[in-house]
Parts: sequence; C-alpha cells; structure tokens
Amino acid sequence: MRDCLGLDFAGRVFEDNFLIVDVKMRADFPAERRFWFNPPFHPGQTSLLHKQADNVFRIDFQLGRDIDREKALRKENVDKKVRALLGPKIKFEYEWVSVYTFACLRMEKFTHGRVLFAGDAAHLVSPFGARGANGGIQDSDNLSWKLALVLNGVAPPALLASYDDERVYGADENILNSSRSADFMSPKGEVGMAFRDATLELARDFAFARHFVNGGRLSLPCVLDQSPLNTADEDKFTAAQRPGAPCLDAPIMENGRRGWLLKKLGDRFVILYFADGEADLPPTPSTAVPFEWLLVNKRQAAGLYDKDGLAFRHYDAAPGTCYLVRPDQHVAARWRGFDGDKVAAALRVAVGMAA
Repeated sequence: MRDCLGLDFAGRVFEDNFLIVDVKMRADFPAERRFWFNPPFHPGQTSLLHKQADNVFRIDFQLGRDIDREKALRKENVDKKVRALLGPKIKFEYEWVSVYTFACLRMEKFTHGRVLFAGDAAHLVSPFGARGANGGIQDSDNLSWKLALVLNGVAPPALLASYDDERVYGADENILNSSRSADFMSPKGEVGMAFRDATLELARDFAFARHFVNGGRLSLPCVLDQSPLNTADEDKFTAAQRPGAPCLDAPIMENGRRGWLLKKLGDRFVILYFADGEADLPPTPSTAVPFEWLLVNKRQAAGLYDKDGLAFRHYDAAPGTCYLVRPDQHVAARWRGFDGDKVAAALRVAVGMAA
C-alpha cells in the first residue's frame, strides 16, 4: 500500500546481527528475563533468555556485524552456543532458529486521505522492550473508537487527524527508547563502549548506576500531553493521571467480588465519579456524544467499592472528583467538582469538535 501511494519509511537501519533460538525444555531455574553483557559463554557480546508459553524459551545471541549468516545458522554452531549457555545436562529441542537485523523507521504521516496506516505498516522498531506489538495494539486502540464515531455520524471526519497526531508521537517515543536500548546493548565505537562498560562496572556496587543499565526496557503507553483532544486542567491535582495520560489500574470490589478498575474502562466514554458512599450521581448533562457513568465509592455502597483506597490515591480524588476517560483508557479531562456544561464541552473537544 505504501508503494501504491508512493510513500516510504525514513529512519535508521542497524547493522548488528542477532541469532534467535527458540527451544522447548523444562528448566528448574526461575522464569525471569535474563540479560548478559559479555558473558563467559559468549564473550564480547550480549545474550538474552526469557520464557514463553508452553515451556518454550527464547535465547538471543548478539553476533556482530559482517557475519556469514549461513555459517551462523549451521546446526553445529547453534548447538555450541546453546550448550554453552544451558550447560550439558538440560535436554531441549529446537522450535525455531533465525538470524535477524533490525531498523527503526516510520512513515512521515499515518493518515493519507481515506487510507490509514497502523502497526508495522506505519512504523518499525528494534525488538527490545516489546514495543513493536504494543505499538501496533496502541494504534488500533487509538483508531478504532475514532473510526466508529465518525462512521456512526457522532464525530466529524476531522477526528481522524488526531490519530496521526497522537500515534506519530507514540511511534517516535517508541523509536527513541528502542534506539537507546540498541545503542546500550551494541555500542557504536570506542567511546560508546567505554560508557556502557563503565555503567556495568559501577552497577555491581552502586545502586544509582543500575538505573542506567538498559537491556530493553518494557513498553508503556505514552502520555499524550499535546493531544488536541485534551481539555486542560482548571483545578489542581497531584496525580499523574493528567489529560492525555493513560489511566492507572487499582483493585476494586463489585458485588462482593474483587476486580480491577481498568476492566471497567474502555470501548466507550466514561465519567469516572468518586463518591463517599452517600452522594447521588449528578444530573446527566445533555450531549450528543454518548457516555456512561462509573461510580467509585470510598465506602461499600452503590457502584465500585475502593476497599483499599488505591483508586482514590492514584487519582488524587476526593468525593465529587470526576474524570472524563476516553474509549482507549486515556484521560480527556478532570475536575474537582462536576459541572455538566464543562463535561459536555470536554466531550465535544474529545471527539474533534469545537469546544
């Protein structure tokens, strides 16, 4: 589709090569992600091991540049590397073996008239931190509710322009963090290697240096501070769940059963209203944009019961505080007290209309 429209990627291609080996085995060590820098079984390079489903473990060996790919994939050479890591006693069988390189690229824009790009079609990142799959899922989360509102005549087609604004920003954030991981794992040049090795040396004995060790920090939803769909704060909050931020989860009780707040959000606009167990919901404002109320109570009463107080704490909430949450679980607006006119105006902004 890019070729049909005369469009292309732009960005950075990395020259390092990695051997990826999926093995099926039973192991008695913890199922935690392990990352080695310059290990004795693979000197001068990095290695990675983490567990997947069905007793499959993924092993990743950095190979360097200018390699003989055919030679690297020969069974005897793969066996040698895997045995050096696992030892002679563990029995395993191969699921998949491959050599790969990677790039960090994206299209300049994701929307081109009636053609919208998402996932790998729109952007590519290095495979560190699960940013490729998560970025694609975040694209679809962002786009699907906007398409639905436009196709159903609730929102103007201009709403789709916000998909480009928000997800290009998200792709750039992923590429930045992914590139930083790649540069730490395979530094380019002597200066980069010196800084990387100094960080690892310091991390043995000093806690502050451990925060700088970057083995592919895991993907997180981005904060859309500059989104045109936000309504800026008028009231003071200490919580980080500001307009544009993804909602934070918290345990809640419903009908005596324990659950999670995020399970109650998503797929539609929600007014998250915090109460003390006594107050009724305010009158529903008149708006063309559909939404639902979600009541969170300090005491066991109607709605969701915040038994541990974490929802109130996470959202810096007091009785009467309300949040307008988008269908993709990002905050659109928040207030210390409910005002129907302000909620209606924020809903219009959140679907691409004038305030």
